[in-house]
Amino acid sequence: MAKIMTAAEAIHTFIKDGDTVAFNGFVGAVHPEEVTKTMQEEFLATGSPKNLTVLYAAGMGDSKERQLNHLAEEGLCSCVIGGHWSLEPRMQKLALENKFAAYNIPQGVVSQLYREIAAKRPGLITHVGLKTFVDPRIEGGKLNDKARERGDIVQVININGQEKLFYPSIPVNVSIVRATYADTHGNCTLEKEGVFADVLPCVQAAKTNGGHVIVQVEKVVEYGSLDTRLVQIPGIYVDAIVVAKPENHMQTNGSQYKPEISGEKRIPMDAIPPMPMSDRKIIARRCAMELKPNAVVNLGIGMPEGIAAVAAEEGIGGMCLTTESGTIGGTPASGGDFGVTINPDCVLHQSFQFDFYDGGGLDIAFLGLAQCDEKGNINVSKFGTKVAGCGGFINITQNTPVVIFCGTFTAKGKKKFIKQVEQVTFSADYAKESGQKVFYVTERAVFKLTDEGVELTEVAPGYDLQKDILDMMDFTPIMKDVKTMDERIFKDELMGLGK
Repeated sequence: MAKIMTAAEAIHTFIKDGDTVAFNGFVGAVHPEEVTKTMQEEFLATGSPKNLTVLYAAGMGDSKERQLNHLAEEGLCSCVIGGHWSLEPRMQKLALENKFAAYNIPQGVVSQLYREIAAKRPGLITHVGLKTFVDPRIEGGKLNDKARERGDIVQVININGQEKLFYPSIPVNVSIVRATYADTHGNCTLEKEGVFADVLPCVQAAKTNGGHVIVQVEKVVEYGSLDTRLVQIPGIYVDAIVVAKPENHMQTNGSQYKPEISGEKRIPMDAIPPMPMSDRKIIARRCAMELKPNAVVNLGIGMPEGIAAVAAEEGIGGMCLTTESGTIGGTPASGGDFGVTINPDCVLHQSFQFDFYDGGGLDIAFLGLAQCDEKGNINVSKFGTKVAGCGGFINITQNTPVVIFCGTFTAKGKKKFIKQVEQVTFSADYAKESGQKVFYVTERAVFKLTDEGVELTEVAPGYDLQKDILDMMDFTPIMKDVKTMDERIFKDELMGLGK
């Protein structure tokens, strides 16, 4: 039977030096903040636990000090394998200083790998990552010299004449997750959480490998008082229950608790304020023009978040917005609430969402545009000494028939359309082989990917083609039939897209 412990007691009892520890969460949602914060405090006070291998799928951080940033103390980790890094600047710093072996592999791969680990299968076989920086023939997802010394965690294999990537299983010693309530037998529900992320496969990955499971909760209730249909973690998996302080059990980084995020209540969508006119809204409007009736859609972090606000403002219906965190329907939240959804129709486990994405279930996806080169490759994962990581970007962009990259034309005056990207997060060659339709949308120009390369198709009214577009690029795009962007995009009034 699971024991109720303080976070410090659970850490001392179940985490040993050198263990492989898996974490669940998505940005600030469903992350066990009480436990990770205490791990940092215990390490600084006692020097233990140390030399841990940390495994996680989605980025967990607030771009400052919270979530996995707590583990960024020199000596606490010897290896970190994660899907996304940009929200964890303290972790990034240690990785770039070569203080531990650092790897970045796709978020969906880690998510699905938990299931392979739980079932004691050899690993995950998938096409996700081919021809990107994750491919071992390019970088193998290695972020520093320590990782290059440690070696590959992904291999190229051939099955039935097709190239695939093989990600070997990594046995997990301890899984640390979060729930809403636990009963006195350890059964846990997540009814107040905005997402589940990988909570079930994550705990199974530890338990079937002889490891331990620590669950942070809001409250412990009597056995038999929970609705069994809401139990997401059976008590037989749980070794320790940690009751968190409210400040360490926020629903997201931006909200203590909103019932419209957990699906317990619904709010009118006109309660979402419209975006002010800006380059961001211009880009979101142009992207929203590509939405089709009944389309199943994914919106990425950053610039694409604005598309949901434009769709709500314009009254665009007949489509379904989804997120890689597992939500379907509703309107993806932004800012401090990013990762969850307002008024979701359904919340799935993240690994099942990635099964759907990897299989081509999406109709269209909108992702960020940080760097684009003359081949049409995109980089959103590495910029000089900054390691952002790929997150679910590779899973989504490799498998969706229509992909639209969106972002400002320049970044603080620096060119974004360059000869060669610093890192290939999206492979144009792979896209062309797969027959994908690919577009690049900015506030002043629109491009598309063709067999010949990147073609300029639209220029915003009032911009000079040579001075404002071509002179601000390091390569000359193909130009055959350049049109003017729809003037409605630039007026501070409704466009009528919902009609």
